[in-house]
Amino acid sequence: MAEQLWRREALAPYASLPWQSRGRLHAEPEASRSPFQRDRDRIIHSTAFRRLKHKTQVFVYHEGDHYRTRLTHSLEVAQIARSICRTLHLDEDLGEAVALAHDLGHTPFGHAGEEALHAAMKPFGGFDHNAQTLRILTKLEERYAEFNGLNLTWETLEGAVKHNGPLLKDGRTLDDLPAAIVEYCSDHDLELYGHAGPEAQIAALSDDIAYNNHDIDDGLRAGLFGIADLKGLPLVGEMFTLVEGRYPGLDDTRLIHEAVRRVINAMVEDVLAETRRRLAEAKPSTVADIRALGRPVAAFSESMAETDRTVKKFLYGRMYEHWHLNRSHSKARRVVMDLFGLLFAEPNCLPPPWRERAEAAERPARARIVADYIAGMTDRYALDEHRRLFDLYN
Repeated sequence: MAEQLWRREALAPYASLPWQSRGRLHAEPEASRSPFQRDRDRIIHSTAFRRLKHKTQVFVYHEGDHYRTRLTHSLEVAQIARSICRTLHLDEDLGEAVALAHDLGHTPFGHAGEEALHAAMKPFGGFDHNAQTLRILTKLEERYAEFNGLNLTWETLEGAVKHNGPLLKDGRTLDDLPAAIVEYCSDHDLELYGHAGPEAQIAALSDDIAYNNHDIDDGLRAGLFGIADLKGLPLVGEMFTLVEGRYPGLDDTRLIHEAVRRVINAMVEDVLAETRRRLAEAKPSTVADIRALGRPVAAFSESMAETDRTVKKFLYGRMYEHWHLNRSHSKARRVVMDLFGLLFAEPNCLPPPWRERAEAAERPARARIVADYIAGMTDRYALDEHRRLFDLYN
C-alpha cells in the first residue's frame, strides 16, 4: 500500500512511521488503513474498552452521571494526544491508540480497587495495571480466530508498557517486573531498558494534562473544594482570576469551564514549546534516535512540571484523601478483597469458562485467573457480584 494513503499529512522523519512499523507478533496481510489506525480501531472495538464506561476514575459510578469515568478520561487523553501529535508532525493514530489503551488494565473502583487486588495477589506476584493492560491486549481479549489478544503492532504495545518511561532503570532488573511483561517480552522484545517513541511520550503527558484538569472540574462539581481554594495555585488560580476579570458576574459553571480550558491550553502549549526545544537540541533523524536519547524528548518545561506537581499535591490533599472519598474507597477495597477471597477458595462459584480454567489450575495460576476476572469487572458488576455472593437474601 502506497505510504501516502496511510497518512493525512506529512510526518516528521523522527516520527513512528507506519510503513516502517516493526510489525505484529502474528503476521497479518496489509490493509488500506495504516497499522496504527488498525490498532486504534481494534482497541475501540474491544470488550475491555467498552467496560471503561462503568469503571471509576475518582467517583464510583452511582455517585453521579456527570463525573469522569475511565472511558471519558481515555477519550479526553486521546483528544489531547492527537492534537499535540498532529502539531508536531508525529503519527497521531499511534498517539491516539496508546492513549485509548493506557487504562484498559485498571480494576473497578480506581486505585482503591487496584490496591486491594495487589494486596490479595501479593503471594502470587502482585497486581499491576500496566501489566494487566498488556495481558488484555495480548491474551485476554478473545475475538480473533488465529490468535488471542488484539495482535497490535510492536509500537503500540511498547507505548502501552513504557509510556511512563523505561522499566529497567534505577537498578531494576527483570526479576523486579511483573511476570506478564517479562513473559511477553521473551517472545516479542519491547526493549524495556529504553524510552518509548515520541507518540507514547505525548500520550503520557496528555494523561497528566487531562486528569489534573478534569479532577479540578469534578472536585468543584462535587463540592470537595471551592473556586476560592484554587486561587493560590500557580496557573490554575491565574486562569480563574483572568476569566473573572474578563467576564464579571459569570455563573460558576461557565467560569469553571472557561478557566479549565485555558489551563489545558497553556499546558499543551508548554509541551509543544519544550518538545520543540528538545528536538532542536537533539536533532534526531529517526525514531530510533529518540529512543536512544536516554531521556524523554516530550516533556513539560521545568516551571510547568513544578506547577503540575503543585496541582497534584493540592488534589491529593483536598480531593483524593477527602473523607467522603475515603469512605467510598474503603468500601471498594472490602468488596474486592471479599470477592478475591471467596472466588479463590471456591472457584466453583465462578461462571464458565472461568470456573473450568480455575479448577484445572494450580494455586498461582488460579489466583491470576481470579485476578483477571475481578480486574475486568465494572464498578456496577463488582457491587452486584458482591451482593449475589454475600447477601443471604439475594
